[in-house]
Amino acid sequence: MMQKGRRDFLQAFGNATLVAGVLGAGLLKPGTARAVDFNRAAFDAKTAADALRLIGAAGAEASRDILLKVPEVAENGAAVPIEVVSQIPGTTRLSVLVDKNPFPLALQFNFAAGATPRFQAKLKMAETSRLRIVASAAGRHYTIFRDVRVTVGGCGE
Repeated sequence: MMQKGRRDFLQAFGNATLVAGVLGAGLLKPGTARAVDFNRAAFDAKTAADALRLIGAAGAEASRDILLKVPEVAENGAAVPIEVVSQIPGTTRLSVLVDKNPFPLALQFNFAAGATPRFQAKLKMAETSRLRIVASAAGRHYTIFRDVRVTVGGCGE
């Protein structure tokens, strides 16, 4: 039993020494993390109309090919669950806007070609509001929306 503990320690020590040597020799260099460029102005917009304009989706057309699962009444505005799936071929981006939030553009996901445009999230909603989903595909924009009623402590407004 003591032999096994000693063997594990020596193996871990040997591995750490090897990694330290490789790092010291400059053969293994840590890289810098790079965030994807994003449209900060759209996230800083104070109105939904401005956010839509800044993401290029001011004239988005309604579509039944965006599936949105969200409760009609949310008992906790701090964590409103949503699920979004785009069935529009070639969808490269999904954006989520909450009209009455101080900053309406809440989320934006970019998808690589061939990826399934789907996500689940929990949103913070300041009050009862319209929730919009905008899908971008092949240079065009499509939207769907739902009105979500946020209650205070489950008692309503």
